[in-house]
Amino acid sequence: MVAKADYYGQKAKDVQQRERAIKAKRGVIYDRNGEILAGNKPVSTISVIHNQIKEPEKVIARLSELLDLDEQEVRKRVEKVSSIERIKANVPKETSDKIREENLAGVMVDEDYKRYYPYDTLASRVIGFTGADNQGIIGLEVSYDDILQGQNGAILTMTTARGLEIDGKAEERREPVAGQNLYTSIDSNLQQFATQAAEKVREAKNAAGVRVIMMNPQNGEIYALVSLPEYDLNEPFVLTKAYEAEGKNQNDKLNDMWRNPVISDSYEPGSTFKIITATAALEERKVTLQDSFFCPGFKIVEDRKIRCHKTQGHGSETFKQGVMNSCNPVFMEIGARVGAKDMLRYYHKLGLYERTGVDLPGEANSIMHKLDKIGAVELATMSFGQSIQITPLQLMRAVSAGINGGRLVTPHFALEKKNPVTKEITEYEYKEKAGAVSKETSQTLREVLEAVVAEGTGKN
Repeated sequence: MVAKADYYGQKAKDVQQRERAIKAKRGVIYDRNGEILAGNKPVSTISVIHNQIKEPEKVIARLSELLDLDEQEVRKRVEKVSSIERIKANVPKETSDKIREENLAGVMVDEDYKRYYPYDTLASRVIGFTGADNQGIIGLEVSYDDILQGQNGAILTMTTARGLEIDGKAEERREPVAGQNLYTSIDSNLQQFATQAAEKVREAKNAAGVRVIMMNPQNGEIYALVSLPEYDLNEPFVLTKAYEAEGKNQNDKLNDMWRNPVISDSYEPGSTFKIITATAALEERKVTLQDSFFCPGFKIVEDRKIRCHKTQGHGSETFKQGVMNSCNPVFMEIGARVGAKDMLRYYHKLGLYERTGVDLPGEANSIMHKLDKIGAVELATMSFGQSIQITPLQLMRAVSAGINGGRLVTPHFALEKKNPVTKEITEYEYKEKAGAVSKETSQTLREVLEAVVAEGTGKN
């Protein structure tokens, strides 16, 4: 008894004390301008303690009515012999205040917090949402769950051997520790503009989905990421119309709705990939801006006739004009000049064989030809972004390296975390790899790509 006083003292306390959790306030997620993207609403958790209920029928009737629950379900929990039984979580404050006023013996009303998303659907596939116990499920909510969730507190009450609370014994309260706040690179204004633009495209093209990414090529900060159709973060288990009609079960439909295709899907990038082919050709000195080409509207490669998007052809053009015109025969020609082996070498240098390291879960990787499987036809189609698959973020990262002086940056959302009590700020740091291309090639590429949007096919 003396030698193990602490041990037996704790054992006794464990038996004699009932513990009710006090939920920690989850950290807030902000955009880069301090706008709240994910906050908290005060709610309550309603529980019953079997041994302390004096009027079970009244408790069952009032709780089923006030909480809008099936009476039999409430009865099952009220009559269950246990130390404490939860009836309902995430109860609005006005409802829990009414239950408090009823002063029902054996009914506990404990403060809690519910996640709240002020913008509803905005950046839903990035932010993600939390579960019933406020744990992160997907998106940034799960990527940074360890810093956002905080530490729960508890109310400790002395009880008798029969589980009855002892009158006159003070409750012991262990205060919760709030989670840290997360500041992100998202700009809610730019995110809204990008969403509106995507909606117009979706409507005009009757598209199943539209994706938009806006990223700073110098440091990888993502200002906006849209993947339509988005869903309501405040009602994440309610299917949007786009996912209702599919012949799948409910869980599969929900997973499809929550999934972020920008992160988790690869695709054939098409003409945007010509930037990569141009980068390799300029770096290998296989082409200059003044080199002459001729486009009759197609190019014969082995036994294939591969067409240009302009079927009547572009005629005579320089390499710079070929880029501005997004001309397939020009890119097939410079792809052949570089050759399969060196082309794949630049894919490696530009990070197309590795995941980008973005701070969201479920990132996919590329699907590429093996060198010994690349013939003249494969090389031709690769040069304008077909027959290979990459993710949108891999393309963003590779193009950014082409124009920022050759640095492979890490696409990311988190900028810093802030302790709400101590106000201590910790900035996040991300890997960067130099030397993907030379500064000279990067400068040339910037000038050419500017011409594409100033005068060429990208002027709109």
